Amino acid sequence: MAHFAQLDENNTVTQVIVVGNDDILVNGVENEEKGIEFCKSLLGQDTVWKKTSYNGNFRGNYAGIGFTFDEELEVFVPPKPYTSWTLDTATYQWNAPVSYPNDNKRYIWDENTLTWKE
Repeated sequence: MAHFAQLDENNTVTQVIVVGNDDILVNGVENEEKGIEFCKSLLGQDTVWKKTSYNGNFRGNYAGIGFTFDEELEVFVPPKPYTSWTLDTATYQWNAPVSYPNDNKRYIWDENTLTWKE
């Protein structure tokens, strides 16, 4: 079984579906193109699909609704939580400009002060 993300005109994920092995395997190997054709047969030939990895083996992150597919990096990127945060191109996760405190307390990010608030 494989997972496929539908993209809109801005490369934003609008849904993720599961495709069974009978609809994706070619000679016992998962084939992305066959999966895409199956998705299009269900939801329209004008739709755009990309395979996503549930365990994050490829394309950065498992696609979720609202994620963006970066064509240049070939990865799914989660929505940017705050303007000041930057994308870590090793993990494809957003990082605050200041590290989260490591003192077993709970914090929330304050974009106005660019600090963590208890």
